[in-house]
Amino acid sequence: MTGTGGEEMGAQAARSRALAVLRVRSRALAVALLPAAVAVVLLVGGATGRLPGTGWDAARWAVSVVAVLVLLAAAAVALVVARARPAATPTVTIAEESAPDLYRMVRDLADRLDVPAPSAIALTPDCDSWLEDRTHPAHGPPPAPRRTDPAVPGGHARPRGAAAPVLVIGSPFLWWMRVGELRAVLAPVVAGTGPSAHPDIAAARRFIRGLDAAVAVASADRRNPLSRAACAGLARVCRLLLRGCRVHAAQMERGVASAAAERAQAVDYGLRIAAQEQVGLAYAGWDRLLTRVALPAWRMGRWPSRLDVGVVAALTELSRRDRLAEGFASRLGERPACDLLEEPGAMDEAVSLLTARLFHGGPETGPDWSPVDWDEYPEEVVDRTWRTDAARLHRVLDTLGVRRTAEEDTAPGTEGPTLARVLDHLTVPTDGPGAAPGMASTGGPGTLPGTTPADGPGTLPGTAPADGPRDPSRTAPAPQATPHPPTDGAPAPDGAPAPDGAPAPADTPAHPEDDDDLGGTTTRGAALAAGLSAQLAREEAAAQRAGAGTAAPATPAATAGAAGPDAALWDDGALPLLPLQPPRSGREILTAHITAMVCCAAMDTAGATPGLDWLDGPSLLFDGARAADLAPSVLSLVETGDPGPLRHWMTELGIRPEKPVRLV
Repeated sequence: MTGTGGEEMGAQAARSRALAVLRVRSRALAVALLPAAVAVVLLVGGATGRLPGTGWDAARWAVSVVAVLVLLAAAAVALVVARARPAATPTVTIAEESAPDLYRMVRDLADRLDVPAPSAIALTPDCDSWLEDRTHPAHGPPPAPRRTDPAVPGGHARPRGAAAPVLVIGSPFLWWMRVGELRAVLAPVVAGTGPSAHPDIAAARRFIRGLDAAVAVASADRRNPLSRAACAGLARVCRLLLRGCRVHAAQMERGVASAAAERAQAVDYGLRIAAQEQVGLAYAGWDRLLTRVALPAWRMGRWPSRLDVGVVAALTELSRRDRLAEGFASRLGERPACDLLEEPGAMDEAVSLLTARLFHGGPETGPDWSPVDWDEYPEEVVDRTWRTDAARLHRVLDTLGVRRTAEEDTAPGTEGPTLARVLDHLTVPTDGPGAAPGMASTGGPGTLPGTTPADGPGTLPGTAPADGPRDPSRTAPAPQATPHPPTDGAPAPDGAPAPDGAPAPADTPAHPEDDDDLGGTTTRGAALAAGLSAQLAREEAAAQRAGAGTAAPATPAATAGAAGPDAALWDDGALPLLPLQPPRSGREILTAHITAMVCCAAMDTAGATPGLDWLDGPSLLFDGARAADLAPSVLSLVETGDPGPLRHWMTELGIRPEKPVRLV
């Protein structure tokens, strides 16, 4: 295959920029050798008698000492740059024995492009593909190169002992794309092995990766003052060199990409245009699956073991719902790219575990971290999540001293936790003329929330009136905006005064300016949201402390000898590398817990069942159909304290809030 003019221009530009990077390295070496060269001149001049005198002797000693120090410092920097472990993407390497068809397709593609074939193929939980150099000793022994690797077009012959880059493929591509589409998408990536094998480009990339790794080494926390000083100097030198190489390195990579794209135009160019649409669709489905479906399972200590299969289901569902995606479903009759794997199920499980560790930080220690199949997801994840959240909601209500309603106390068979307790607590009375969201008017004018008219106007919440102590039974205690539960974790008895350190029985107004997370809700809602946030933080901290002193258990894939994340590329101390979502606000936490309580009541009193929606995650099903309009009703209760829409929604579906629910 002959290169086009654009390819040659891109390759030439990449090589010229690589030489510019190497010139920066040469200048740094020259600066380090300059004091030694001056010292040699002075020493030779003194030995030959051309530079006599005490002044020259002093200069010789001073310059020699400086030269030795500079050489030692330069040697230390060079040693760290050479030995520092470059960053590598956590992947699952595919052995050639487990995917001979995939390796054959990639090698045929490389032969057609007249470039060296990648040394190995690996999967990563991302919707992208690239080449990655793993020739550093810290990354393990590289695979042996093939004897038939061609020479680099326009350059020198590729050394026999040098390993080609590793081809990293996004795992959603293998399950969603067809074989022809995957081949078309990988053509420009595989074409990049040609410029990558050029000695100048390879040397420039090694130098830049070494500098980047050295900066990471110097940035590590150290307690020794001498080590901190040495690392500060190392980081300053490496960052200075990186600044000098930044523009040249960027232009070099653009030249390599341009040359690869030009070379790949002759291979499946028309199909590649259509396949690029599938790349964007796969990215959207993968992001939706992780944030809506996988994340709730990870929070429950379960990791879905077939995420890539879930991508296909999610995108198929999208094709069914979206008119713009209708044409994509017709592709499903063609051969999927995952058929190129001998055991796609085992590979999917390994990638799913890697995904959980990257985006969530698992696996956690103990028996609570285990895989879950999609058939078990509704019962093992959705049902457990809702009941766990509902139980946490009632524990916080108990801690805040919220009493059960009169209906709960008198009706037979209502001894357990009920949804009515939550609704009554969050409801804002609107019978008074001046009632407003977050300010319950239960008494006369000037009566503050949580007090009765007998307390007198202006009586502060939680304080006794002037004529004597207040009877706690006259009003239901309400929480403060910033609760502090008892240290022993025991809930306060219903109707009893709050102990020392616990929230006083009051309904003080919330202050969103003090905590932005609690804005957009009522006073009692803000207090309950703060209690739930604090309880979640305590549970997460306890889980981290419990897992800190215990070694991580062996994963099923590792125990069975199946494929798993590459150990040489793994660093447990930096997990999660890519957290999916920022921490939830207090209002979001409160909304999720109330929704969970409503769903528990629907399952226990109206025959609803938990379900899985591939695009929206956990869902509530009535007679196999997904329940609608629940979210707006819950938001009405959370934001304004109005339970009317939610009660109307429950009445239509036959949900009884006064009945107790089963919690975990």
